[in-house]
Amino acid sequence: MTAVTINAEKMHYTPLNKRIRQAVRDGASEIILDNIMGQRFIGDGLTGNVRIIVHGVPGGDLGMFMMGPTIEVFGNTDHAPGNTMDEGTIIIHGSSGDATAHSMRGGTVFVRDDIGYRGGIHMKQYLDKRPVLVIGGTARAFLGEFMAGGLAIMFRLNDDNPYAEMGLASGIHGGEIFIRGTVEDWTLGVGSSARAATPEEIERITPYILEFAKKFGMDPSHLLASSYTRIAPVSARPFAGKYTWE
Repeated sequence: MTAVTINAEKMHYTPLNKRIRQAVRDGASEIILDNIMGQRFIGDGLTGNVRIIVHGVPGGDLGMFMMGPTIEVFGNTDHAPGNTMDEGTIIIHGSSGDATAHSMRGGTVFVRDDIGYRGGIHMKQYLDKRPVLVIGGTARAFLGEFMAGGLAIMFRLNDDNPYAEMGLASGIHGGEIFIRGTVEDWTLGVGSSARAATPEEIERITPYILEFAKKFGMDPSHLLASSYTRIAPVSARPFAGKYTWE
């Protein structure tokens, strides 16, 4: 394995990303980024099996359009990690900002702690491409807004009260969301429905529970024994009545 280490202290994001791309072209299988502080677009559009280890807090659009690599962040991230990601894995040992997994169309994003507003907005899927967002903590309002496909799972590890953030899955017309525990009825957005997940449905998400626990060094027994609420679309056209047809 060829590893490359880049000290990004006080480095502008443009030369940093040029160095990352050059390392990939040179055949690096692992790229270690030290002293990251707000640099944007890390890993954007990269392909292949390279692994990028990030020490610090990367800026927005981490892994945007990425097709294959793995990015592991030992810290928090800014807005929209996994934006329109096509394939690969992002692992965040901390929290992430608004629009996490925005328009994601493949791959997996694991967030150990919390995410901001509008997580999973407009996630989508096609054929065998099904994106997955797994959240260890909680999410702010409008989780899964306009979701067109894919899967979001939220464990709310530090809170056993009913989930209570407005606009949950507002405009959802594909995909599904699983939230550990119960959900307040008033939180549901337009076009979404909620019910207790069946044992068969929980079995279907069990591989992601186990993978999440493994990546963050947790005991999965509590998550496996928990009940979950499944949020899904009422229909494929939640706003059909809002349009005027002539």
